[in-house]
Amino acid sequence: MHVDPLEFAETIATPLGWFYAIACALNLLAAGRALCGERRYGHAVAWALVAGGFAWFAVAAFAGRPPMMPEAVKAAVDWAINPVSFTLASFVTLASLYVWRRFFVIAAVAFAGLNVSLVLMGLSMTDPEFAAIVTRPDNVPIVAMVYLLGFFTWLSGSQAVTNDRRAEQGKPPVEMDHRQKVLTWPDLVYTELICMILVTVLLIVWSVALRAPLEQPADPVVTPNPSKAPWYFLGLQEMLVFSDAWNVGVVVPCLIVFGLAAIPYLDVNPAGSGHYSIRPRRFAYLVFQFGFLQLWVLLILIGTFMRGPTWTFFGPYEFHDPYKVPALTNVKLSEYFWVMLLGRGVPQAPADAGALVELGTILWREIVGVVLLAGYFLALPPLLGRTILRRFRLEMGFGRYTLMIVLLLLMMTLPLKMLLRWTFNLSYVVSIPEYLFNM
Repeated sequence: MHVDPLEFAETIATPLGWFYAIACALNLLAAGRALCGERRYGHAVAWALVAGGFAWFAVAAFAGRPPMMPEAVKAAVDWAINPVSFTLASFVTLASLYVWRRFFVIAAVAFAGLNVSLVLMGLSMTDPEFAAIVTRPDNVPIVAMVYLLGFFTWLSGSQAVTNDRRAEQGKPPVEMDHRQKVLTWPDLVYTELICMILVTVLLIVWSVALRAPLEQPADPVVTPNPSKAPWYFLGLQEMLVFSDAWNVGVVVPCLIVFGLAAIPYLDVNPAGSGHYSIRPRRFAYLVFQFGFLQLWVLLILIGTFMRGPTWTFFGPYEFHDPYKVPALTNVKLSEYFWVMLLGRGVPQAPADAGALVELGTILWREIVGVVLLAGYFLALPPLLGRTILRRFRLEMGFGRYTLMIVLLLLMMTLPLKMLLRWTFNLSYVVSIPEYLFNM
């Protein structure tokens, strides 16, 4: 059911007014800190102007006329965002944050990014479809965790860049300046007690202000559309779109977790141990960030905010039409090769064929996929070990390098499979349903 944006904006005007008022207060605090504490008058003026803008937004919202995202912008965003563009944009963003990390960890730059996100969030909340997803009781903590994840990623990156600069100057890391012993009692226990009280108050206020996400009793006859898992399983549910349940539901997650946990044991470089740093452990840092942010957090965000009825991909402002069906045709690589390229039928074993004949026919049918997988897992590791990863092969030795590169290639199969599915409708590279094996 479509909702008129103007009527909806009036219903959400008061909460948006408080949202903009809080944003205004944050910028006033930043301006005061820049003026009195850091003596950075340019920053103080900038944050004061931003605070004035948020104050104007708050006044307009309390008056029942909150600023709204232009319809043309929403339509352009919905048109531009699709699974491929969204995923590639996240890859580019992660790479940019790494390459220009010394710029992005600057406090003023990070705070400016926060302000931009708050403006976009406030303007987007006037859209009924966007607000319906973000304000769902199930999704409110996920939105909060996105901001927390961004803050702690920035904080760790800032400390790492600071230590890298100190190392270039021949200075010890910042952590070495805090070696004074602190007693567990009363210092640590007292701090933990205060945190426990504050968290308890927060949970009580949260439970009173936000309704619990409880629905009607389960009905075995009616299945919700979409039927979504809890947020911490949405990454796995999103993976199920691209492969069999045994593969992406069990094997791939276990390998991802095992691979991330094995990084300190495979890359035994002692540099950077015990403190935040990036430069001495660039490879380990990039692998972990890619595995965690791209192969887990990104999938959770897609499953939470982008998936709608029938698990179809929707833009952030797009109406979740339950009758929208994407024009997708799942095609196996063997069908691409035999039918579309050669114009022949897919090889089939005779009905009375023996086990060996059937197996030979299956291997001949899947010959292209088998060759590609063999090249990917057998030829690519030594090729990388002799070229761009030569230093790692020499430092790690044959055994640890082999385990590391196999885990890395297995991890990369997920984004590769996602892009192949979205761009070429490729369902399986190798499909052997006779033996319940699809990859």
